[in-house]
Amino acid sequence: MEYRFGEQTGSLPEDAYPDDAAEGTPGGGDFTAKRVFDIVAATLGLIFLAPLLIVVALLIRLQDGRKALYSQPRWGYRGEPFQCFKLRTMVPDADKKLQAVLESSAEARLEWDLTQKLTNDPRITPLGKFIRATSIDELPQLLNIIRGDMSVVGPRPIPLYERPKYGEGFEHYTRVRPGLTGLWQTSGRSNTTYAERIQLDTRYVQTRTFWGDVWIIVKTLPAVLLSVGAK
Repeated sequence: MEYRFGEQTGSLPEDAYPDDAAEGTPGGGDFTAKRVFDIVAATLGLIFLAPLLIVVALLIRLQDGRKALYSQPRWGYRGEPFQCFKLRTMVPDADKKLQAVLESSAEARLEWDLTQKLTNDPRITPLGKFIRATSIDELPQLLNIIRGDMSVVGPRPIPLYERPKYGEGFEHYTRVRPGLTGLWQTSGRSNTTYAERIQLDTRYVQTRTFWGDVWIIVKTLPAVLLSVGAK
């Protein structure tokens, strides 16, 4: 058998983003308050974190001689796929290792089906475990934010093969740009089931506000520092 890899709220609050004001074109050609905030925050973040990213990228390169930065197609705003940037945390033959563990372990297969994550993931390198625990691997997505593919806050971008798991929730997911952080990130991440993740994404889209985004950003820091739900 082959495996693929790679509660909704009611009415909107008074200060919720209207759908037509919250997001513009996928290419980033809009200048709503949220988009301007994204550009400024991502640019400053990239400048400030550039030394860290360079050092980590060099360490990744030194461990096996392979490239440190990679991209993967993810679903974006209005259902348009985009190339999502990440620092590599896995061994070169990651797909084969995942296939092998899913075929040999019913427990791992059940965990993968529920969360699309593995607690003891054989694909992740020792350095990769640290990078994932601290979410450093996600920082190249600041480039995606500047390009207009993503936002600072929103549902986390999902790989193309996860589309069927979203069901009707995919319609909500595509109403906004995916985020570097989001409600799921601050609500347990991989400690939640995939169904719970979809519920959190839907709730965010239906109730999002500017100050709600600010609060999610504030809550992200302790979640990252404590590695809450990181896998």
